Amino acid sequence: MTDQPNFQGFVCPMPLRDYPTIVLGHGSGGRLSADLIQHLFVPLFDNPALSGLNDQAVLDINGTRLAFTTDSFVVNPLFFPGGDIGSLAVHGTVNDLAVSGAQPLFISAGFILEEGLPMNDLGRITTSLANAAKAAGVQVVTGDTKVVNKGNGDGIFINTAGIGLVPPDLHIAADQARPGDVIIVSGTIGDHGMAIMSVREGLSFETELVSDSAPLHTLIADMLGVTREIHCLRDATRGGVAAVLNELAERSNVGFMLDEAALPIRPAVMAACEMLGMDPLYVANEGKIVAIVPEAHADAVLAAMRQNPYGVDATIIGRAVADHPGMVLAQTGIGGRRVVDMPLGEILPRIC
Repeated sequence: MTDQPNFQGFVCPMPLRDYPTIVLGHGSGGRLSADLIQHLFVPLFDNPALSGLNDQAVLDINGTRLAFTTDSFVVNPLFFPGGDIGSLAVHGTVNDLAVSGAQPLFISAGFILEEGLPMNDLGRITTSLANAAKAAGVQVVTGDTKVVNKGNGDGIFINTAGIGLVPPDLHIAADQARPGDVIIVSGTIGDHGMAIMSVREGLSFETELVSDSAPLHTLIADMLGVTREIHCLRDATRGGVAAVLNELAERSNVGFMLDEAALPIRPAVMAACEMLGMDPLYVANEGKIVAIVPEAHADAVLAAMRQNPYGVDATIIGRAVADHPGMVLAQTGIGGRRVVDMPLGEILPRIC
């Protein structure tokens, strides 16, 4: 171990040693983020709990399996159709725990406040956070508050940590996908990102774009009630479904083949994406999971998901294949195929 990181390994999408400063793409959940994590953070902090690179660490403490996660929320605007930064912080933390199969129990809340933030806004946000925690069945058990000078904080940032209990016989991880597995998404994609962008860009549609921000632990519990043989679970936040599937394909060394026609997308979201030149597969969600499930259990899991309010639009969108390991392809509506690559830069900054 040296006192200085080795930037010589930073090679994607161009040598990161050529970046003299951090850019927005380093927080995108795409290739720049992955390169930063794999070449800077992981070598410096390397340990078995971290090396799985899941949305949480699962820790065995005297026979008790704990899921532990942390997250930070910098969404702009603070209030958006379907939620706000307070409820989003709870939902994001709960979901990062739940995709390990854990029952979320406790969270922390650290507030970084900018001088000049209206007290009424802070009251709305903390009330929303408290209500979301109560609805999700988790307790906010510790926290912190800091204030920065005006112009240095953009209103409010929230940092959270979460703890949950993982059943002893459950192992859901990013490296468990196998050829033949079915890919299920729990509902329509792109809702959160386009709701945020509609506010930022002043877009209006006949149908209001609303964030899908929601706690998904009950949905996942229903899925696990059908079978414990669920190989991978991820909530498709930054980078959307495309980023999640690329991460899973690389970690599991399998390929994924998507059916583009099967992707569940609301017409208003598709219209917004077309107007802004975006692909819904790359747009962030805050209330959707991607599940990789053995084919033998797929229909039963799908039926259970559709019985839950957060999974009524659950859909099979593709399969894991032995061909093209580490890559995601999509069958297009005109019979061709396209590569669904990991996003390179920041498509939608400040989305969560």
